[in-house]
Amino acid sequence: MALHFDEAEYAARRAALTASIRARGLDGLLMFAQESMYWATGYDTFGFCFFQCLAVGADGRMALLTRSADLRQARHTSDIADVRVWVDRADAGPVAQLADMLADLGLLGGRLGVEYDTHGLTAKNGRALDAGLAGRGELVDASDLVPALRVVKSPAEIAFVRKAAALADDAFDAAMAEIRPGADEGRVLAALQGSIFAAGGDYPGNEVIIGSGEDALLCRYKSGRRILAADDQLTLEFAGVWRHYHAALMRTVVVGRPRPRHVELHAAALDALAAVETAMVPGRSFGDVFDAHAAAMDARGLAAHRLAACGYSLGARFTPSWMEWPMFYRDNPAAVVPGMVLFAHMILMDSDSGTAMCVGRSYLTTTGAPEPLSRLPLALPVVG
Repeated sequence: MALHFDEAEYAARRAALTASIRARGLDGLLMFAQESMYWATGYDTFGFCFFQCLAVGADGRMALLTRSADLRQARHTSDIADVRVWVDRADAGPVAQLADMLADLGLLGGRLGVEYDTHGLTAKNGRALDAGLAGRGELVDASDLVPALRVVKSPAEIAFVRKAAALADDAFDAAMAEIRPGADEGRVLAALQGSIFAAGGDYPGNEVIIGSGEDALLCRYKSGRRILAADDQLTLEFAGVWRHYHAALMRTVVVGRPRPRHVELHAAALDALAAVETAMVPGRSFGDVFDAHAAAMDARGLAAHRLAACGYSLGARFTPSWMEWPMFYRDNPAAVVPGMVLFAHMILMDSDSGTAMCVGRSYLTTTGAPEPLSRLPLALPVVG
């Protein structure tokens, strides 16, 4: 088996999982989130785009229902002993076969938690699940059960995150070596992502965000590459990834001479990041962290140019997003505790002047001040 952690690590995770299942008065949990399955068993696939379910009983028994294409994947990448295959046919769907599996596990008719809030369970499949198990037990939304267990990282996970952070730093250096007037965004992107791949890293949970000129004001990937002008701006948001564990970075790079607005917004972003670091400590909430960010930017008259969130937790994630629960937004009561990996992004997009300025990096929370996981300086990156 191609497992990335030792047996003791997985045993500790599953002990915490079954304890949480019992604490909620559940007989079992139906996992549809790929990251939950990966965390609990090592199972590594993108086959969650189809119907698959890992059922875990309160007694620790578990079985995976998946498609034939993932049978060998499960056996090779996980420690799941009981792997079953559902087969498309006219007279039955996967939910009927799931019910049979639950019956074998002694879970059919019980009170079962379901991971509804995941890209691994489409609305169509969720409706089929509810209909197929109606009257055969109680289904309750337990989407938050595993994320609550995953948000604080073990020492072994933190080691992977540190590796991911080192890959991110090296990738930024590789990208900077390509950034210059007349450079092709495609070569910048190839250098950045190629650096991570060459070092043994993985694909990120979502596309690298890259955009120059007007596109530097976008917070999402879009297709189409551009040639950098003599005076330009380029925004990069990406993550180093090691064994699916992410460490994100964000920078706006100025090509040529920075405009005064670039310098002004960069100073504001650094002020906000410093305020965020002060609030990112035990005893404070995710809402407090957002408020620190907003207050620093709003004091400079930049409320119209900032976002309504300023970061989120990171971990082992799969497509379509590397973002984890919880997120920094107003009034979020989730507590900051030691052992979290958190990405804070200070994003300023001034559409009036066409100026972008973003600074972001990942942190490990401690018993005191958060530890930045990046070695990169926070000075404004400028290439002539």
